[in-house]
Formats: sequence, C-alpha cells, structure tokens
Amino acid sequence: MRWALVKVSLAVTAMVVVAFAVPLGLVIKEMARDRAFSDAERDAAEIAPALSITTDRAQLERVVASAGSDAGMAVHIPDGDGTDAVEIGRQRAADADVAATRETGRASTAEVRDGSALLQPVALSSGQIAVVEVFIPDAAVAKGVGAAWAVLAGVGLALIVGSVAVADRLGARMVQPAQRLAEGAHELGEGKLGARVPEAGPRELRLAAAAFNSMADQVVQLLANERELAADLSHRLRTPLTVLRLNAASLGDGPAAEQTRAAVAQLEREVDIIIRTARDAKPQTAAAGPGAGCDAAEVVRERMEFWSALAEDEGRKVRMAGVDRPVRIPVARADLAAALDALLGNVFRHTPEGTAFAVDVHNGEDAVIVLVSDAGPGIPDPEAAMARGRGSGSDGSTGLGLDIVRRLAESTGGDVRIGSSVLGGTEVRIWIQLDGREPAPLRRGHRGSVRRRRRGGSRSVFNRPRSLP
Repeated sequence: MRWALVKVSLAVTAMVVVAFAVPLGLVIKEMARDRAFSDAERDAAEIAPALSITTDRAQLERVVASAGSDAGMAVHIPDGDGTDAVEIGRQRAADADVAATRETGRASTAEVRDGSALLQPVALSSGQIAVVEVFIPDAAVAKGVGAAWAVLAGVGLALIVGSVAVADRLGARMVQPAQRLAEGAHELGEGKLGARVPEAGPRELRLAAAAFNSMADQVVQLLANERELAADLSHRLRTPLTVLRLNAASLGDGPAAEQTRAAVAQLEREVDIIIRTARDAKPQTAAAGPGAGCDAAEVVRERMEFWSALAEDEGRKVRMAGVDRPVRIPVARADLAAALDALLGNVFRHTPEGTAFAVDVHNGEDAVIVLVSDAGPGIPDPEAAMARGRGSGSDGSTGLGLDIVRRLAESTGGDVRIGSSVLGGTEVRIWIQLDGREPAPLRRGHRGSVRRRRRGGSRSVFNRPRSLP
C-alpha cells in the first residue's frame, strides 16, 4: 500500500509538471526570440532618421558605429537608377531578399548563416528605399533560455520529490498501524496471548485495533474459564478416586489386585497433571523449541507394557512393530502417551474380550506414521467418530479421545485417518510430520478424516478398497 501511494503520487505530479513545464518552456523560448528581434528593430530604427536626412557614406558610417557595429549591421542605399550605390557594413542577406524588401516596402526576416537577418526599409529624401540589415545571431535568440529551462526542471524535480516524500509519509502513517495489527494477529495465532495492538493511525485502523484488543481479551478470558473448568472437573474426580484407591487397597494380593492398584495410581497421576496444566496460565505447546520431542518407539513400548497386562487378563493378542530403534518426533512425550492411551483405551472399551490389536511405527524421511489397529467390529461412521463431542453410535462415546489424537497430529502439520485394518477391524493412522510444514488445506469433510496420498513407499491399508464392517 505504501509503495502504491508513492507510485500514484509520482505519476500524478509528473503529469502536472509536464503539463505546465513544457508549455512554459516553449513560451520562454518564444519570448527570448521576440526580445532579440525587438532589439534588432530598435537598432534599425536608430538609423532611419539619419538616412532620411543624408546619404553621405562617412556620416552614415559614424551613425552605424554609434548605433552598434558594422559587423552586425549593414545599410543598402540604391543610386538613382535603382541599383545599390552605397554599401555600409557586412551584408549577410541575399541580394534577392534585399530587393524584395525594397520592392514591398515592408520589414522582413531572412535566414542567414548562424542566425537571422532583419531587413528594415527606410524612405530616403530622394524617394528611393534604403534597406537597413541587422544581424541576429542564434546565441542572441537563445540567450537565457537554457537557464530558464534549468530552473523549470529544478522546480519540477523538487515538486516530484516533495510529493513522493509527502505520499511516503502518508503511506507510512497508514501502513505502520496495519503492519502492527498483522503482527499482533500473528503473535496471537502463535499463542502469545499478551499480544496487543496500539490504537493509532486513521480512524478505521484505530477501530480495527480496538476490536482486535477486545477479541484478544475475550480469548484470554475464555482460556482462563476453560482452565478453571478443567481444574474444577479434575478436582471433582478426587473423591471417587479416593474411594477407588481405598477399595483397591482392600483387594489383597494377586496379579489382578496389583494391576488395579497400578491403574488407580496411574489415574491419580493423570488427574494431577491435568490440574497442574489447567492452573498454568502460560499456553503449552507440543514442542517447545529446537530439539524438543520424544522417542516414539520408547513411548510405544512403555504404554504397550502397561496395557499388555490388561490384555493378558482379557485374552487379547498384542503385537508391536517398528519400535526396535529410536524414532524421534516433534511431539511432547506426555502428549504422545495420552494419544496412545486414548486409542488403546478405545480398543478395550469398544471391542469384545479376546480381540487382538497391534501398534506399528513406520519411520519415513519426512513423517512418522503410528498405526493402531484391532480385529474388532470396526467403526460404522468414521466422520462422526472424528467429530468432537458427538458419539459414533449408541455406545455413549464422546469422541474426545480421537480429538486428542487429531490435535496431536495437526500440531505437526499431519493428520489422522480411520480405515480398515489388516486384522479385520479398525485402523487409526496418526501421520506426524517431521519437517514442520503447515497443514495442507482441507478438500472435503472433517479435517481429521481427510485422506492424503503418500508420496512414496508401499501402499497403506488405507488405500485398499475395503469398506468398514
């Protein structure tokens, strides 16, 4: 916008300068020419009284010398039969031009070398017509024109520079508040909730800045309310957790009792983490900076070790793949663990006992894919399952677990997709981007279930033309 205003001002001022300077320059040139010819006519007029009195050569030479110079003036006096009898000074005009002026009796101008010649007829006492020739050099015609044009050019250039400077200042006054507004919006989008914009500039931008600041205050208030609500809900879980812990303590010894007590302890720790996170006023991000993240293989092994005990009690077959070497991803360890727990918890809640499940980790050049598959009945409506706050059927599911997984993947520029697994049930694919690219624009449906084509490698089970059970 700033450069556009400068260009408009430059174009308009240049057109105005040209419109006025060019005609004015031509007028100055014409005025200089008129001045030179007026001086020549005045010099010729000084000779006319002497010619009307005498035609003596000596007296006329003295008059010519007093009027100017015989190098720039000449007098042509005919004799009695009409031929030139007396010639004073240097003749530059052609004889034909002199004769034509004598015959017409009117002043004329003739083009000569290095200038022009003014031919002025003068009546003698004898009735003959003498011709006074005054030489006007080109330098006299152009005298002062160059300086005047230089002044005009300087004034025009000063006007153009001044208009550009004024337009630049006006543009800066408009653009800088707009830039601050854009920077504030960018900072707010990055999670800097303290970003505010000074209310400066034109009235419209001041109103926009005030609206942005009000919106930012509302966002901060809404986030604070959300944290308080999460903390309050978590605190309400303390009482049933205490009862569970007491009941678990009274179960005695045995593998089932130990697993129950371990599950209750794990649930208490998760509730404590939720409370501390909700009370923290600073926004949390998945990866805090360069080098942040975790080893996906290690986290998968740890969570599968936890869930394997329960799977053994229910007679479920468990399989892991791709976790034999480190796999670094730009995701916080706690976030990946929460996502895996949400998916594996869904397997235990929504599939019959004895249903097998598997977790596979595929490490690519620019992405890591985590596949959680089972041999259960599958999900009839994947779109509804990905929608937060809506159940996928009549089983009472809220869909919050899949939403946790979706937000984890999209924080890296990846996505989540639900399809059919090779085990015959559901397969949830978590695509975790490694190169920090922005998420691709959505083409259809819910963003968590948009299907993207892989750029290399073998085809995934998601590309198989199998319908869900």
